[in-house]
Amino acid sequence: MPKIAIDTTIVENKSITDDVKELIVYAPKIAQQAVPGQFVHIKIATGEPLLRRPLSISNVNVEAGTLSLIYRIVGKGTAYLANLRTNDEVNCLGPLGNGFDLTCERPLLVGGGMGTAPLIFLAQRLNPRTTTVLMGGRNKAEMFWQPMYEGLAKEIHITTDDGSMGTKGFTVSALPELVKANQFDRIFVCGPHVMMEAVAKFAKEHEIPCQVSLEKYMACGIGACLSCTCVNKLGDKRKKVCTDGPVFWAEEVL
Repeated sequence: MPKIAIDTTIVENKSITDDVKELIVYAPKIAQQAVPGQFVHIKIATGEPLLRRPLSISNVNVEAGTLSLIYRIVGKGTAYLANLRTNDEVNCLGPLGNGFDLTCERPLLVGGGMGTAPLIFLAQRLNPRTTTVLMGGRNKAEMFWQPMYEGLAKEIHITTDDGSMGTKGFTVSALPELVKANQFDRIFVCGPHVMMEAVAKFAKEHEIPCQVSLEKYMACGIGACLSCTCVNKLGDKRKKVCTDGPVFWAEEVL
C-alpha cells in the first residue's frame, strides 16, 4: 500500500482535557487507505521541530476525508502542535505500519492511558454486538475516553487505581471475571508496557490469541533509521516497530 506525504489542513484542534487534544486533519487519500492500528508521522509545515511525531489514528471519516489524532502534550513537538489552529497546515506521512488482524468474532479491547486512542478506530471496524471494551487509568479524570466508545461495544468496563470510577484496581485484575463470563476469541491491547505484558501473559495462559500495539520513539517511521527496534522473541533479528508493527502478536515481542 503506497505511503503518502502530503500537506494537510487542520479542520479542528480541540481540547479534551488540560493536556490532551484531538487533532482532526483533512487527508482524504490517507483516510481511504488507513486501517486500525496504523499511524501517521506528523511534521509541522514550518519545519520546526525537525523530527516528525508519530500519532496513532484514532478515528477515520472516509466520507469527510478526515483523520482524528488524539495526543497528549508532553514535549516541544506536541506543545507546538497544540498551538495550531483551524486552516493551519501539517505534513502527514502515512498511513504507516501494520494494523490489527480483524478476523475475530468475540474480541476484547484492553486500553490503558493514551494507548486507548488507537482502539477507538479498531472498535469502529468490529461488530459492536460482540465487542467488549476494558479500559483503565489512575482516576476518573483519565476516563474521558468512555463517551468515545459509546455505541461501539456491547459492554464497556472501567477500572481506576483509586476507585473513583468503575472498579478499583489495575486493568488486568478485571480480566478473570470477564473471561469467565465471555468466550473471547481475540484480545487486543495497547497501553503501558507493564500492562500489556500482564495482559499478554494472561491471554497465553487462557489460550486466547492476543495482539499488542507498541509505542516507540521514531525518527523516520519507514524502517530506515532503526531507532524503534524491539526484541524479536521468535528470532534473532530485531523487529522494527514502525514497519513490522506497531501491531504484533504478543508472543513475537512480549
